[in-house]
Amino acid sequence: MNLLLTSSGITTPTIADALTALLGKPIAESSALVVPTALYPFPGGATLAGRMIRGLSKSPLCNLGWNELGVLELSMLPSIDEHLWMEQVTAADALLVFGGDVLFLTYWMQTSGLAEFLPTLTTTTYVGVSAGSMVAASLIGETYVDPPQGSVPDHSTHHVTFDGPDGPFDRLFVTTDGLGLVDCSIIPHHGHPDHVDACGENAALWASQLPTTTYAIGEHAALVVEDGITSVIGDGTVRRFDASLDA
Repeated sequence: MNLLLTSSGITTPTIADALTALLGKPIAESSALVVPTALYPFPGGATLAGRMIRGLSKSPLCNLGWNELGVLELSMLPSIDEHLWMEQVTAADALLVFGGDVLFLTYWMQTSGLAEFLPTLTTTTYVGVSAGSMVAASLIGETYVDPPQGSVPDHSTHHVTFDGPDGPFDRLFVTTDGLGLVDCSIIPHHGHPDHVDACGENAALWASQLPTTTYAIGEHAALVVEDGITSVIGDGTVRRFDASLDA
């Protein structure tokens, strides 16, 4: 499985070209399944999912001109015959995993059986957006204002103090095992003003909490993982932090 891991979707021609290269054919000749699951824990999650599927979100993904586009809702998979959804996943050229709550997404990746099934896919291109990129990692690190509730995997927590424009602020730092599709960790939205904990030296502090190589990815950059080799593309900022021995 090859992967295209982004913060905010297919935001530049360079990232779009990389997607086409991974698919091995034009998007207009390709089929995709989109996973909206991570959006549901947010206020208005169902509306956000509907907008994303209709191509109305700020992250270009479903509106790229796919030949066929289906919806793969992970929370439904345990209640249907697995061969039905496995056949559709295998047949799709791309799996589009949208962002949202990464712990909720991880839980349903595991509970649905998709996490176990993904490594068997050899011709599928995995496209991640934000949490959809984070979940592909070997280890996930995420910040929260409040402790996560509801359907979440086993995880550990501690508090980290970041620097903000109005002074220091605390966040609950949560770690859990990811899918292990890539041997690194991901910090999305690097440099975005709405994600201060992922900006500047706060990104370095975030990465220092993780004993893995970590990439902080800007809005117009991406990681391409092809045949196990990771490369950085796009016009935005990407910072690489080597594994922290203190994490």
